[in-house]
Amino acid sequence: MAKSTQAQKSLNENRDGSAVISSRASVNEVRITAQKARRVVDLIRGMKADEALAVLKFAPQAAGETVYKLVASAVANAKDIHGVREASDLWITRAYVDEGTTLKRFRPRAQGRAFKIRKRTSHITVVVSDAKGGSR
Repeated sequence: MAKSTQAQKSLNENRDGSAVISSRASVNEVRITAQKARRVVDLIRGMKADEALAVLKFAPQAAGETVYKLVASAVANAKDIHGVREASDLWITRAYVDEGTTLKRFRPRAQGRAFKIRKRTSHITVVVSDAKGGSR
């Protein structure tokens, strides 16, 4: 599991003229199918970060643990780089899942045949911001 994190100050501004703070965390090549990971990510998109962490802590899906760690990492990036005090100040503005590489395996079958098994991976990205609408 390759993990990369990035935080940056956005060039966009809030309505009051202050800069929008956004932090990003992503994980690549997670051995979860993109379809199953999207079910979990769709639960938290648009939520406050602390509420999303509470939902993910008790999510029964296997991807819940990975997405929980990812949201916690994005919040930690915002605290470390931008000096945000609490997770309740942040919103999950963007969260998406892309398909990763597919590992191809073969399963032996009767009479010399072989069936293909696809072990799918996915790339998950979460962006938190101090503005509810987020920055583009």
